Amino acid sequence: MSFTLAIIGRPNVGKSTLFNRLVGRRLALVDDQPGVTRDLREGDARLGALRFQVIDTAGLEEATDASLQGRMRALTERAMVMADACLFLVDARTGLTPLDRTLAEMMRKRDIKVILAANKVEGRAAEGGMLEAYELGLGEPIAMSAEHGAGLGELEQVLEPLIRAHQDIDNLAERIEPIDDSVDEEGEGAEIPEGRPIQIAVVGRPNAGKSTLVNAILGEDRLLTGPEAGITRDAIAVRTEWMGTPFRIFDTAGIRKKAKVQEKLEKLSVADGLRAVRFAEVVVVLLDVQIPFESQDLRIADLAEREGRAVVVAVNKWDLEDEKPQKLNELREAFGRLLPQLRGAPMVMISALTGKGLDRLHNAIVKAYGTWNSRISTARLNRWLATQIADHPPPAPGGRRIRLRYMTQVKTRPPTFVVFASIPDAVPEDYKRFLVNGLRRDFDMPGTPIRLFLRGGENPYKDRKKVNITSLTKHRTKRGKA
Repeated sequence: MSFTLAIIGRPNVGKSTLFNRLVGRRLALVDDQPGVTRDLREGDARLGALRFQVIDTAGLEEATDASLQGRMRALTERAMVMADACLFLVDARTGLTPLDRTLAEMMRKRDIKVILAANKVEGRAAEGGMLEAYELGLGEPIAMSAEHGAGLGELEQVLEPLIRAHQDIDNLAERIEPIDDSVDEEGEGAEIPEGRPIQIAVVGRPNAGKSTLVNAILGEDRLLTGPEAGITRDAIAVRTEWMGTPFRIFDTAGIRKKAKVQEKLEKLSVADGLRAVRFAEVVVVLLDVQIPFESQDLRIADLAEREGRAVVVAVNKWDLEDEKPQKLNELREAFGRLLPQLRGAPMVMISALTGKGLDRLHNAIVKAYGTWNSRISTARLNRWLATQIADHPPPAPGGRRIRLRYMTQVKTRPPTFVVFASIPDAVPEDYKRFLVNGLRRDFDMPGTPIRLFLRGGENPYKDRKKVNITSLTKHRTKRGKA
């Protein structure tokens, strides 16, 4: 996954102007009126020899309610925690405002790599604002003019070591496995090898209690634990039988933000932990209830989803929480909002120290593993596809009707589907998401990574017994009109 830079700041400081200059195109609307940008906009940035992803965000305001400004702020905060670094932009002509100072204080308290830049430095009027920027306590500001391109060389010098460190730890680019069409089309259910241990990786930030959890599962102090963060340095694999189910458990080193990983030994430890995620079948993302959903927690869960692994979220130290019902609602809402691609993934409250909740964690892992291995018969899939097309037909770009001819599951682990379409390249991403969300909802696969591919050409199984999607669609349409 490429390095991601989020441009943060209050309204009208020049974020979209800088975004457009970095991507080399006028993708974002720019106007003197504050608050033009409302959604997150991503683009491929080029700065000298550097290539990275840049996110243009809405201007941060102090609203935290359900108003439009509050929802915009929530989106921007999500970009902040998911990005590898944030470029905090202030207006040198206007000087610092109370909102600038509030935002700076907020970022200092978070686990975020911040680059400070003072924009609009043209002319003497900006000298005072440039000097004021030092007061924010975020390091030396870069003097910039997004409109005229000044200061980009300095920005490149600051970004270069961060991007290099990001690339050195590991290449997290998504890998799509080749599709194997040689499957039993009519098979259904979960394909779980008997007697084979379920491979799980326990991942999380340092000192979340990973080794304590593994020891609690094993029923012995097999792994070294303690109050110090970072005791575990390599991925430890242990075999055990937990509540009658064989497991192979990887205890991993705490994964910190890449910008904070400097020691060579820790780089190797983090890379080892990321490899454990790829070898695992179920990834248990362990959170600390006292500081849940820090940026790295979200990145770890997102990595597991991109790698196609089943995900179970375990919230540790639940025994220390006083307001349990309120905290539970907050955690579930935050998880669904920050990681919508894993909406519905099981969340289990546990105490690794006391052992409470471990039976629920076991059941959640086994269920997630079964769903991850599940197969849906071709006949059921095509009946389902017919109803989706009838209720929500695909768009017709340029007046060309898209026909979805046939659907089949070609792989499990994770469930992977292929839809044969007349114009596969014309099917928009939001319609693919509509189908994926429908599969997850109608076939009871909450939180499971689902892969959906579209292919062109005729139905390769037309000589076999199959469901006629066209006739089913027409029949359903006529029945609806009647």
